[in-house]
Amino acid sequence: MAHILHIDASARPGIAGKDNHGSHSRHLTHQFVSQWQFGRPQDTLTYRDIGQNPPPIISHDWIASAFTPAERRENWMEKALTESDQLIDELIDADIVVIGTPLYNFGMPAALKAWIDQVVRPGRTVDIDESNQIEPYIPKLADRERHAVVLTARGGIGFDPGGEMAHMNHLEPNLATALGFIGITRVHYIAIEGQEVGGELLAASVNKALAKVAALVEALQETMDVTPLASPA
Repeated sequence: MAHILHIDASARPGIAGKDNHGSHSRHLTHQFVSQWQFGRPQDTLTYRDIGQNPPPIISHDWIASAFTPAERRENWMEKALTESDQLIDELIDADIVVIGTPLYNFGMPAALKAWIDQVVRPGRTVDIDESNQIEPYIPKLADRERHAVVLTARGGIGFDPGGEMAHMNHLEPNLATALGFIGITRVHYIAIEGQEVGGELLAASVNKALAKVAALVEALQETMDVTPLASPA
């Protein structure tokens, strides 16, 4: 049985095509999770809507607490790390992390950056070997295979690798670096482009992305050696 952590980071609460001013990234994550659960209803799910309920940004107290050995932390330090611990526990439990996020001003939304800052933490998701001056960082989530599925929506076009605007896309590279740093290196990307253009270009991009989502769900479930569900009698 697999466990999915589903994260939505869009500031828009609705789903594109269903709600006014709805989110295209939420449309993709909804499609991914719905199809996954249809094929594997026995799997479990944790949902985090950080777009509507963002994690706190890290503070002086958080930094002081996170870099103090656990056995030396005072009560206020434990309290400062409470939400971070919960977010990290959710991440550790996950086999597949589904992240829906728009591209805001060439990078990730502030809510997603706040989540990254809460879960990339010494002692919990990464260890530091001070005796190793060359490669001191040890990713703790490399203990078993995990996948991250990054489903994005962009206003412009040409932000994919090799595109005219690829050099201005700092969302996927930033996520890949942060996730890889803690041990999640199997990262899959699907994007919708052309929200600002609209029309046939956007519609084609949406259809193409949804087809890719369907194919990715099928491929990932096959790699997990899934026993086919019995056909209805």
